[in-house]
Amino acid sequence: MTTFASNPKTSFSRVPRSLSAESTTLRLAIPNGPRQAAVIELLSQAGLRPAEGLTPQRPLLPLPNSDCKALSPQNIIGMLATGSRDLGFAGSDWVEEQGVDLVELVDTGLDPVSIVAAAPTDLLDAGRLPQRELIVASEYEKLARAWIASRDQRARFVRTYGDTQAFTPEDADVIIDAVAWRSPQPGPGLTIIEDIMRTSTKLFASRQAMSDPDKRRRIEDFAMLVRSVLAARERVMIDLNVSATNFSAVIESLPCMREPTVAPLNGGMGFAVRVAVPRVNLAQLIPIIKARGGTDIVVTQPSQIVI
Repeated sequence: MTTFASNPKTSFSRVPRSLSAESTTLRLAIPNGPRQAAVIELLSQAGLRPAEGLTPQRPLLPLPNSDCKALSPQNIIGMLATGSRDLGFAGSDWVEEQGVDLVELVDTGLDPVSIVAAAPTDLLDAGRLPQRELIVASEYEKLARAWIASRDQRARFVRTYGDTQAFTPEDADVIIDAVAWRSPQPGPGLTIIEDIMRTSTKLFASRQAMSDPDKRRRIEDFAMLVRSVLAARERVMIDLNVSATNFSAVIESLPCMREPTVAPLNGGMGFAVRVAVPRVNLAQLIPIIKARGGTDIVVTQPSQIVI
């Protein structure tokens, strides 16, 4: 279970006065269940850690004039579609399943899953389903019926309400369910026969909210904060010193976002350089900087990068 911050007054007291005069209520939905922890961590890094509300379903955001609910991803999508929520985190699997028109703001890449069709391994013959009428069970009725139609498969559909994997082998021949991305199998004794779609936690907004200029501005600001955390997770900050003689060689080696920040050292002893670089380049980059004359190299992790 996710633990919310326990002192909302502290969070709200830190909001600058200029931000506290918002007249438009921003209605956010965050997922409950297994997706919640990663979303809470993301919001916390953005300075928006939810605090305990009156109930677990109503956490408080350190954001002026906001309303937050913790809901199932499928309910989040439904509420965004009707306009009762302005923005929320969910997977595009439920957007596809419900056939609704939303605005995708950010793909966080968190909690990636695949929607797969799977069957008991013992049922398959050389990886193929038997040529008879099958029972297909899933929470995803639209996706399941589309899958059945695409295979020209004789099948009956059974709607599930959680615990879909438990339907096999006695009560269903095939299940269509979400599994962790790149998982070799959805459960014991099951084999994936088709990967239907892949998704991860995304930030969506309702069309109604985006048509309101005040809400649109607040939504775009919120999305900017989320993107800033995701951008920071992909980069590290490098600080180093370099002599004037080696300055050009070091600068040429730096894959910075724009231009590095450079300041002269006291006494004209060289330069201090700061640069944000992709984390994936770090192991190769540090030896190059050192070999080209960089010294006093310090690597830190930024919490947010706003581009």
